[in-house]
Amino acid sequence: MIQHGFDALEHLPVIITLWCSVQRSKRKIHMKDFFRKSKHGWHCTDLFNKPTYCCVCQQHILQGAFCDCCGVCADETCLRRADRSLVCKEIMAPSQADGTLEHRWVRGNVPLCSVCVVCKEQCGNQPKLCDFRCVWCQTMVHDDCKASLSDGERCELGEFRSLIIPPHYLHHVNKLRRRHPDEYSKLASACGSSWTPVLVLANTRSGNNMGEALLGEFRTILNPVQVFDLSELPPSKALQLCTLLPPGSVRVLVCGGDGTVGWVLDAIDTMKLKGQDQFIPRVMILPLGTGNDLSNSLGWGSGYAGEIPVEQVLRNVLEAEVVKMDRWKVQVASKGLYFRKPKVLSMNNYFSVGPDALMALNFHTHREKTPSFFSSRIINKLELDGERVALPSLEGIIVCNIGYWGGGCRLWEGMGDEPYPPTLDDGLLEVVGVFGSFHCAQIQVKMANPVRLGQAHTVRLVLKTSRMPMQVDGEPWAQGPCTITITHKTQAFMLYHSAEQTDDDDESSTSEAESSATHDSPKPAGPSSARA
Repeated sequence: MIQHGFDALEHLPVIITLWCSVQRSKRKIHMKDFFRKSKHGWHCTDLFNKPTYCCVCQQHILQGAFCDCCGVCADETCLRRADRSLVCKEIMAPSQADGTLEHRWVRGNVPLCSVCVVCKEQCGNQPKLCDFRCVWCQTMVHDDCKASLSDGERCELGEFRSLIIPPHYLHHVNKLRRRHPDEYSKLASACGSSWTPVLVLANTRSGNNMGEALLGEFRTILNPVQVFDLSELPPSKALQLCTLLPPGSVRVLVCGGDGTVGWVLDAIDTMKLKGQDQFIPRVMILPLGTGNDLSNSLGWGSGYAGEIPVEQVLRNVLEAEVVKMDRWKVQVASKGLYFRKPKVLSMNNYFSVGPDALMALNFHTHREKTPSFFSSRIINKLELDGERVALPSLEGIIVCNIGYWGGGCRLWEGMGDEPYPPTLDDGLLEVVGVFGSFHCAQIQVKMANPVRLGQAHTVRLVLKTSRMPMQVDGEPWAQGPCTITITHKTQAFMLYHSAEQTDDDDESSTSEAESSATHDSPKPAGPSSARA
């Protein structure tokens, strides 16, 4: 009997672990359902990253939940009470009698190193729930100084008022009997002459899941209705908010890689097909992940890892120039399949066939098994604007629309005898050839140049190999014998970060950018605009 008791004790840790696992699973499902029904943007955390106090019981807490829209924090035991009694940031609400917005205060847990707007002393430096922050203008004020505010309860939306969609604007739009662009422009006049609202579209799967953290930071500063998670809502639906805003005023910040940007630009093309041309937004990129050649070409760098705060990102949105960028249609007609519709793709960056696409498709094992895979000429015919081009014995062709290729390599400019890099809106493609994967590696480390084949408005390739890797903007596939035709599709309005702009510009330059940011007329992307 004693032996049986020892056996039971041996299994006790396993039983306890299983029981705890089941309880955690039930709790997770229960909390997920609770968060879904709540008006707050709750997120659970096992450890807050700064001294935090519950907004209900005012006790110090190490773990619990926080709302990434209004900043309310609560212990798990106080969470339901906080959800009922503490109002979140309202995305749509009427204005005051004089047409202005009222401060929406949240007490405690103000950002570190915050300064009181009244006495200019540091806020939040006491070990308790103290001081206030407005969820709209981000103004901080001491408990004792709150009654001395010069503007009383009037909120001006703070530094980023020209980017925020005020809740009273959407309230008035909802009340309109006739929804017409002219009506939106009249309502926008109350938001100021420099009002250029921004929509944030983030891919939470890009950049080591940085997208989710960025969504929360943008929701804190902007109206939550302006911030979209593309894993939950496709860009085609998110961009419909543009049709409720003044024509030509909207800027879109895409947080993701080149593939996410292409997804958003395709959704903008769909807006054109619906006759919504006047609502087309200007697109800026916050590059997440790796590669990001389009972002590099537009001056936004090869990747964002949190090195500048989101406040500076929003200042960059205000200061950016508007340029045009060509977009291209890639049509792939498979040989012998005359009754099947050709494969049609959109191209922003580049198209390639051969070793470059092979690396993207990860065909290395295939190549080792079949060393003759690239032994013969793979391009049967290349035509640039209808004229056949004589080809050396190449293993691959790269067709570029932008200045960067392969994660940061200036492919065309590296030739040395071209006075300027290719521009984004000249309606021309740059076509180069490579001799193999080793040649591609040499080009990327600037030890060799590609074979320049020419520039053209239309490119046509005929491939004779039985099966070849190819890619469009980093999306690879294996393709049999086919004819590829690349033609101009449309132009997109992009936001460009010029070399003269820096990430630590003072507030005066920001104010100047705000005053000139409304209804930008697109500038042609000349040689100077195409540099990154």
